[in-house]
Amino acid sequence: MKLRNPTFFCCLFLLSLVSRAQTVDVCVYGGTSAGVMAAYAAKKAGKSVILIEPGRHLGGLSSGGLGATDIGNKFAITGLARDFYRRIGKHYGRLEQWTFEPHVAENVFGQYLKQDNVPVLMNYRLAGGRKDGSKLLAIELEQSDLPRKQTNRTIQARQFIDCTYEGDLMAFAGVSFTVGREANSQYGETWNGVQYLDKHQFPDGVDPYVIPGKPESGLLYGISDTKLTPDGSGDAAVQAYNYRLCLTDDPKNKIDITRPTNYDSTRYELLLRQIEKKVPKELTWNLMHFVSMPNRKTDINNCGGFSTDMIGANHDYPNASYERRAQIINEHEAYTKGLLYFIGHDPRMPKHLRDEMRQWGYPKDEYVDNEHFSHQLYIREARRLVGEYVMTQANCEGKAKVEDGVGMAAYTMDSHNCQRLIVEKNGVKMVKNEGDVQVGGFPPYPVSYRALVPKRGQCQNLLVPVCLSASHIAYGSIRMEPVFMVLGQAAALAACQAIDEQKAVQAINVTKLQARLANDPLLTGSLPEILIDNDDTNRVRLTGQWKRETQGGKYGTSMLVHSAKDKSGSVQFMLPDNRPGRYAVYVYNPVLSGGGGNPGEYGLQTEKASRVTIRLHDGQSVKQLSLNQQPQANDWISLGEHRLQKGSAPFLELSSDGANGVVVADAILFIPVN
Repeated sequence: MKLRNPTFFCCLFLLSLVSRAQTVDVCVYGGTSAGVMAAYAAKKAGKSVILIEPGRHLGGLSSGGLGATDIGNKFAITGLARDFYRRIGKHYGRLEQWTFEPHVAENVFGQYLKQDNVPVLMNYRLAGGRKDGSKLLAIELEQSDLPRKQTNRTIQARQFIDCTYEGDLMAFAGVSFTVGREANSQYGETWNGVQYLDKHQFPDGVDPYVIPGKPESGLLYGISDTKLTPDGSGDAAVQAYNYRLCLTDDPKNKIDITRPTNYDSTRYELLLRQIEKKVPKELTWNLMHFVSMPNRKTDINNCGGFSTDMIGANHDYPNASYERRAQIINEHEAYTKGLLYFIGHDPRMPKHLRDEMRQWGYPKDEYVDNEHFSHQLYIREARRLVGEYVMTQANCEGKAKVEDGVGMAAYTMDSHNCQRLIVEKNGVKMVKNEGDVQVGGFPPYPVSYRALVPKRGQCQNLLVPVCLSASHIAYGSIRMEPVFMVLGQAAALAACQAIDEQKAVQAINVTKLQARLANDPLLTGSLPEILIDNDDTNRVRLTGQWKRETQGGKYGTSMLVHSAKDKSGSVQFMLPDNRPGRYAVYVYNPVLSGGGGNPGEYGLQTEKASRVTIRLHDGQSVKQLSLNQQPQANDWISLGEHRLQKGSAPFLELSSDGANGVVVADAILFIPVN
């Protein structure tokens, strides 16, 4: 029996496995960013490994258009994930780079695998497998584009890691999972379930009917006849998917956006009715969210009541067959290409918006094997494991803390809209979106190792770092690409440790795993770098009057700003003792926003100092250095290479003494020099 429908994967059964079998220590299914890091980490840890990707590209969303990395707090991104953004930075001539072109990201992912000769099987997807009790023994794979029994492959492994956005391997293994939104009452939350709020919302009075005012004419495209239920009630709705769009306005690299096949302008009638209520001045932050990428490219995301999110079109995607998923993906692609063409060419659109849209086109040097359009739909959420521990809103807000954290999350609790339906207000029926939540204001928090593993007794050799165990609203905070990379690395090392300890993944020594992640983050045996943020109260000492500023560019959640009016102040970053060696030293230079809207608050109209005194105590003596903070690059500034020595407590100090402008203290970085 050959399985084609992932909904069948929850059944436990035996398959007669065909030839072309391969045996490895660790099998990673899904070549997402997490999958690449997991496979690389397992190989660096000395295990035999294979990475399986159902498609033809590596990196998932990170190479599929999401170049404007959703971080929350850079300080929380560790290990190979931070190394990824360093390698991106090297390409662009910087220490780190958090915005990038899709092809650059895919090339970097390829570098990891090539560097350590990690075997990769592309264009193969799960078709079946074999399980004995709570142990997954093998999986059968079929070619994704042309399934034939004679080309099937069998992978036997001691440990399996599901790094897909869909959780197909997890579902096949028969472990508990869920889809949709829990009721608030299930985990004692307030932001889960149905949430009828005001973000990315239609203005009042947008008529939902084909003929305005006439319900008998039917609903416009994209509107559901589902009834709005009370806030906090659970359902099976899934937050909207879209494409993160890489476009360019470089005439030498631009391919014009032309009328797509099967174009249907009636799909965008709601956009016209939204514009009738309020005409946008420009596309960005009104109809789409444009973020600039290097080389005149974009990462465009959804923005507003009607945009690139195809609300409600994805509800059956998580458990759908491969064939149905392909149909949903094609529908999203057609909708998106049609929307871009509609905005730029439909005469009913305001001329200034048409003109602005036509400045953009598909880049010739991106997605060259896919007609220059992204190969990866943004699967924001599909299945979610219900594992040994469920991450909830309480974890995000710091009200519930775990001791077995193997990575940090830091983004807001974020859900895109889940439904587009009819509501009645003051006796008038109108279209509204439902489900968008954006709640933040909390510091980074640990993600429990137990959230990566199934319940005991369900599967002893499976880890799930992407479709991990979290409520809908907590998953909305965790589900960021850098965090997936961090958790992918943790899952791989846990799998290797389970092999070495001959234990189920639920029973390994997590303290040992945490130590390995902290002490050898790049899996090279070298010393870990020293990164200290200004919010680290255990290692940061202040003198003088410093204002904690959360606006503008910064490395963590804040920076410290010292007014040019006050000439006596310092920030000392206390370095760890007994870490002798040579280091490349950097100071982060954030962009100052203007004192929260008051240009004169810090003096000199927020002009940063071009002369800041740095004192570096290396353990035995003090060196005096100088720093120019005027560049507004939001980047690391090098202080050169310096040696730390054994002796008294070392530190790096920024002083306002003699400064000729505003002094900013954010993060410092010491990278070991081999």
